[in-house]
Formats: sequence, C-alpha cells, structure tokens
Amino acid sequence: QVQLVESGGGSVQAGGSLRLSCTASGFTSSSYCMGWFRQAPGKEREGVASIDAYGSTRYADSVKGRFTVSKDNGRNNLYLQMNSLKLEDTAMYYCAGSTGRLCLANYGMDYLGKGTLVTISS
Repeated sequence: QVQLVESGGGSVQAGGSLRLSCTASGFTSSSYCMGWFRQAPGKEREGVASIDAYGSTRYADSVKGRFTVSKDNGRNNLYLQMNSLKLEDTAMYYCAGSTGRLCLANYGMDYLGKGTLVTISS
C-alpha cells in the first residue's frame, strides 16, 4: 500500500522560507515521477512542481525561481524548498506520486498524501 506523508508546513512571514518533506512507503521515489500540489482556500488544487525518474523538473509559473523540488532516493523522500514566500503561497500542500517514470504536463498523479498546511503572514 502506497503512503505519502508530508511534513514541514507551518507559519512564516512573507519573504521567508520553508522546506517541505514527503516520505514515501510502498513506493520507490527514484523510479517514478513525484510532485507537489497545493490548494488555497476557495481555489482549485494546482500542480506546483514535479520531478521525474531522471531528475527533470517542472514548475508552475507562479513559483519558478522561488521553489525547488528534489528527491533523496536513498531515503525515499521528496522535498520542496520554498524561498521568498508570498501571501498567495498560503495553501495546503500535498505530496503526489505517479506510476509513470515521466511526469505528465497536466500534473496527473496516482497517489496523494494528506497534506501539510503552509500559512504566510505579512
């Protein structure tokens, strides 16, 4: 059974940084596409970043240059380093995994964690 467990969320002031982590079980992070989604209050869930089995990354335009997605394959972990955080980054952030080695342009994934809350204050 695949489980994705996020951690690292919290409250931080605008301009600050946070690092989200996702630990996968029943799933080999090195072999498949993984990524991060977020859902802000009253908005649809959106793809934020993805990384495929070969290390290629993709980012939403709203986070390019500020967020970095990475994997630690030895620990079966996925990370999202978030810098220069803005008020509009406030959302529940979800870790996701795919059964494909490449990531789809529409951020289609097969597994989703329960999320970790990120709150940015002014």
